[in-house]
Formats: sequence, C-alpha cells, structure tokens
Amino acid sequence: MPDLDIEEIRKILPQRYPFLMIDRVLELEAGKKIVALKNVSFNEEYFSGHFPEQPIMPGILIIEAMAQASIILFYGSQNSEQNKKLSYYLGSVKVRFLHPVIPGDQLKITIEPLKMLSNAGIVKARAAVGDKEIAVGEISFMAKENTP
Repeated sequence: MPDLDIEEIRKILPQRYPFLMIDRVLELEAGKKIVALKNVSFNEEYFSGHFPEQPIMPGILIIEAMAQASIILFYGSQNSEQNKKLSYYLGSVKVRFLHPVIPGDQLKITIEPLKMLSNAGIVKARAAVGDKEIAVGEISFMAKENTP
C-alpha cells in the first residue's frame, strides 16, 4: 500500500470530522514505516480559540495525527480481516515539541515501529513542516477486539 487517499484512510481509521487528522499517506512499508500528511487549514475550528490573535495547532492534535498514522501502520502490518474488529487505545506518550504549527503548514508525519505485537505497538514518531522538525518522541498504543 504505497499511497493512500482520504477515502482509503477513512476505511481504516475510526475517526471522523473534525478529528480525522490524516489527509494522505505518501509511503507505507508494512511493519517498517509510514509517511503521512496533515494539511493545516485556517478553517479548522480549533484555531478560533487556540489562539485567536496568533493561531497555533494544539500539540495534542499533533499527537493525535501521530497516533492515527501509527494505527494505519499497525493496520497495514496485520491481518486485515481481524483489523475490522479492533478499537485502538493510546498508551503512553513521550513527545517533545520544537516549533509551532500554523495555518497553511503541511505536517509530514513519519512513524517507525520500535516494537510491534499482535495487539500493541511502540513507535518512534516525528512530525515536520518542510525541513523543520516540529515534534519528536515515542507513542505506545493497544488494539483491543470490539465486543458486541
């Protein structure tokens, strides 16, 4: 799965507007790496309050974009039939923020696994705008089968 558009992403991720944070997947190597994009638009609701005079994308939403890219990487590395029955839970987050993200930026997210199991993962996460590193860290998550 090298390049995924928004329709293919929507088939994988359970999030919907306004919390769908991945617009395109540029690169996906099952079990090895994902590179995804989040286009940051001034029209996003959170900019009206964060901050009205100097809009900055909240750090927690950058983490959410990293987590969603991690789910797509995990999904691409597992049995796709099993994946349709999973819910995802964030574990620990250790992320440093280096620069702000503002309207008009294109956030490029790169995720590489440090450890992947059948029901969990720990990943190295990086976000950049152009050549400037914005955030870097580790995220752990768990996948749990949905119960009826």
